[in-house]
Amino acid sequence: MATKAEFIAYVREQVCGAGEVGFRKMFGEYAVYLDGKVVALVCDDQFYLKPTAAGRQLLGEVVEVPPYPGARDHFRLDTVLEDPEQVAAVLRATAAELPLPKVKGRAKPVSRATPKSRAGPVAAKRRPPRKTR
Repeated sequence: MATKAEFIAYVREQVCGAGEVGFRKMFGEYAVYLDGKVVALVCDDQFYLKPTAAGRQLLGEVVEVPPYPGARDHFRLDTVLEDPEQVAAVLRATAAELPLPKVKGRAKPVSRATPKSRAGPVAAKRRPPRKTR
């Protein structure tokens, strides 16, 4: 079951005090970003916070369940989501403890400048090859 747009609108209202919070839709569910880091997931109209020591300390007793089959356990926020100040504090503490995401992909190779003899209209004015010793 995919997360409903109404629930995402509710979550947006509740977490707006944490800073620049972004949402990215993936396979009908959502990843929640803060400071460029994925701090939570929204799956099946439930809010799942990434587990951190700081989050555990602020939340106290937590329910740990996977947000989807095969996932690692996350903190499921039920009644905590109703308190925007507490949710904002927990999101900021979680983001502060999480590492920055790794940059994926390889570095692009440095492009070589195209010799003038091969570039556009200048190609007609070719120079003779250099003599080597």
